Amino acid sequence: MKKIEVIAFDCDGVMFDSVQSNMDYYNSILSHFGKPEMTQEQFAYAHMHTANEVLGNLFDDPQMLEDALSFRKKMSYWQFIKGMKMEPDLKELLEKIRPGFKTAIASNRSDTMQGILVEHGLAGYFDYVVCALDVKNPKPHPESLIKIVEHFKIKPSQAIYVGDSVLDEMAAKGAGIPLVSYRNRDLSAQYHISRLKELEDIILN
Repeated sequence: MKKIEVIAFDCDGVMFDSVQSNMDYYNSILSHFGKPEMTQEQFAYAHMHTANEVLGNLFDDPQMLEDALSFRKKMSYWQFIKGMKMEPDLKELLEKIRPGFKTAIASNRSDTMQGILVEHGLAGYFDYVVCALDVKNPKPHPESLIKIVEHFKIKPSQAIYVGDSVLDEMAAKGAGIPLVSYRNRDLSAQYHISRLKELEDIILN
């Protein structure tokens, strides 16, 4: 793995445990419009997709969806960002691998990504961040990962992507980037890890 130059991460489910904060966020929007809380199936979808896609899945009435999208843009996400739990190995890992490796993020988050990095003290730990606002086609399309490859002027085989969902698997495959599956043995990946610290054995040995 000495040829690896770039380590890219998904955000939700990899860098952060955001299950409760994301659930609270979308349930607060549903509550505003008098709708019941998300089902487990709806939340499973929400974990992987962009905010606009999630609201499209939650609101089937076109006018209510338009109102929900407008409401989302006006509401504050800060209280939910504070509730996200950073994976315990993340900052230590980043400090150890930089500057020997470039680091990046490819996430389907949109206007919340930068705020998350600032709030949790990670703003200076990533060389390049790609979110849903930066691409025409979010994951599972490989565009976000292709942008990372092009940004660093490397071959896809010179990067690895740490993800936890089938959307991550599909994006990595489409971009030709080896996938490191985080806590998901069901994914087809070059490597499977249960702690971020295990990345050291993959990239430093």
